[in-house]
Amino acid sequence: MSSERNHRVVGSRTKRITAGAIARAALAGILTTAAAAAPAAGDPGAPATAQRPVTDTYHGVRVSDAYRWLEDSSSQEVRDWSAAQNKRTRGYLDSLPQRRPIYNQLLRQISATSSSYYRLYAVGAQVFAFYSEPPKQQPMIGLLTNAADPALTRVIVDPNTINPRGTTAIDWFVPSPDGKLVAASLSDNGSEDGALHLFDVATGKEIVPPILRVQYPTGGGSLAWRADSKGFWYTSYPGPDRPAYEQHFFQQVYFHRLGDAVEKDVYVMGKGLPKVAEIALENRFNAKFVVASVANGDGGEFAHYLIDPNGTVRQITKFQDQIVAATAGPDGALYLISRNNAPHGKLLKLAPGVVDLSQASQLVAESDAVMLSAGQAGGDPIALTAKAIYVRELVGGPSRVAVYDHAGKPRGMLPLPDLASVEEVEPLSDGTLLYSIETYLRPPYFSRYDESVLRSSDTKLVQTSPVSFADAEVVREIVTSKDGTSIPINIVRRTSAKLSGANPVLLNGYGGYAISLTPQFLGASTRLWLDGGGIYVIANLRGGGEFGEAWHQQGALTHKQNVFDDFIAAAEYLIAHHYTNRDHLAIIGGSNGGLLMGAAFTQHPELFRAVVSRVGIYDMLRVERDPNGLFNTTEFGSVKDPELFKALYAYSPYHHVTDGTAYPAIFMATGETDGRVNPAHSRKMIARLQAATNLGRPIYLSINSHAGHGIGSSLSIRVNQSADTYSFLFDQLGMHLAQ
Repeated sequence: MSSERNHRVVGSRTKRITAGAIARAALAGILTTAAAAAPAAGDPGAPATAQRPVTDTYHGVRVSDAYRWLEDSSSQEVRDWSAAQNKRTRGYLDSLPQRRPIYNQLLRQISATSSSYYRLYAVGAQVFAFYSEPPKQQPMIGLLTNAADPALTRVIVDPNTINPRGTTAIDWFVPSPDGKLVAASLSDNGSEDGALHLFDVATGKEIVPPILRVQYPTGGGSLAWRADSKGFWYTSYPGPDRPAYEQHFFQQVYFHRLGDAVEKDVYVMGKGLPKVAEIALENRFNAKFVVASVANGDGGEFAHYLIDPNGTVRQITKFQDQIVAATAGPDGALYLISRNNAPHGKLLKLAPGVVDLSQASQLVAESDAVMLSAGQAGGDPIALTAKAIYVRELVGGPSRVAVYDHAGKPRGMLPLPDLASVEEVEPLSDGTLLYSIETYLRPPYFSRYDESVLRSSDTKLVQTSPVSFADAEVVREIVTSKDGTSIPINIVRRTSAKLSGANPVLLNGYGGYAISLTPQFLGASTRLWLDGGGIYVIANLRGGGEFGEAWHQQGALTHKQNVFDDFIAAAEYLIAHHYTNRDHLAIIGGSNGGLLMGAAFTQHPELFRAVVSRVGIYDMLRVERDPNGLFNTTEFGSVKDPELFKALYAYSPYHHVTDGTAYPAIFMATGETDGRVNPAHSRKMIARLQAATNLGRPIYLSINSHAGHGIGSSLSIRVNQSADTYSFLFDQLGMHLAQ
């Protein structure tokens, strides 16, 4: 469900779930049932929703669910209900005088943004990259040279031509070691349900029929070529002969020889791995050896295997070893990031040919900075050249890249501006590296680092935007959470902004899966918000990876309430320090951040004026029953465990909606093809809220039939969703679009 970073790790505190909390949670379930007999005033104008209570018993606690029937997406009744909700929401949004001007401004500014490049992959003197060129709907695969001159870009694969509707996306791509072919996973309608396609680089033509079922959410998919470019290892999922509930699990690895029928592909590994195994194949820095990183669901545990040139598989690490990243270097050695007795990470090395972890030597000791893991957003945590080792590190949200020689001796840092993030470090064949730089207020760009002179220089891979933040600043402040933990927040505002105590403030957070909110260019939508008189705030909450694995664990499993306490502390800080008040504070989040939204407004409905929650998780007792729900049990836990059930029930947003409560205005959005978060969560939560609220503020749901979790959505869908979000917020907070 799935960004990153550092400075200090706060001591872990076990959160007690009291009997009173369970009693209150049980009472919430009873009230859900009672609502059928004595409904609250509710949301005026909302479509009528039948209540058909179903009662489950968990460890002696009876829990009622009045809207279980909304889980059945195949039901015509559910489709009709969804259509009625959509019709109502569109009627509201499309009638807002500012909605069309907001859409037009966003589309104009995003369309005028220059081309951008990301996920660079160097092969010889060629550099493959994702290539985005607004206003085209989808990113393409482009080919550059070491000169990194965008004027020389040649498009290899263009999904906008493959599907002019713009709903086909490239999930990922991998070029062959000889640079003559490129393999890519393509999926439709934001589903991330990908098939493998093989393209000739010289002609751009597809050369063989696609291989199906190589990519699904949440397990993903990957591929690694053999060094001679005559075949590749790839991930595969069970076919249609297996039950539907198994088809997004049990990921395995096969080998395909070019020219052979798919039926001849050879099984390599995967049997015996956990059902929720997520396998990533990698051999970027040494094509002879493939490292298979196996994540145990989404909880941050990894095991590693080495596939040698003849296809032999040997296990290097186990889940309990706490190795969170591994790669093979040009010298044949294995480089590993370990969190064993080092929660911030330390760098280990296994000599060529050695796969016994006990023989590893330590190259770099743990420091205040957090070495990234393989499961976090962005590129590889480690980049290797014949001269140096480059390690991406987090420093509390922003990031840096530390440079070491092959003996582990420090050689400084790659030059960066303040409050920046680096997601890619790509060595080139000419002895230089390209590394990405992104800040909140400047569009992304690449710098070139020359190893021979230890100096960086500008490149032409620079995104330009009609949006300028020259009049804005980012202020990083520290908030004290309920248990005394220090939480950083990043406040983006115009330098001329006056703190009246009533400024419109939009607070964003995530807090889960060790995903960190790193500096990223805020773009057209945040510019629109600032020009409307608003202030934008990003909170680095526990549950993320900003300060290492301890920081993550303090916001996971039975400690999840810490995340919500951190977020509430940030909201209260903004009010206490005269940034805003309760009538002008809005919050926004998606996916796990949608869970955060639900917990925040059910626990403290009085704090917020408006809420935007996208593709969120709300019923924590049923989430593991979702089509891919088991992936989340390593992060949230399972109701099968009594203590974890207590924790889940104590904060589950759906079960803490209370009749007759003055809830803020709420806008939720989901996509019918979302394979990461079941859209049923949004349907049930909206129904419950529409029945319970008593303040007269609207509760809206938008369901897009051509979108999933947001990954792979077309440009037009993304712009329309942003326009919906900001039209809703401007209307609810009384803001006006600046001319």
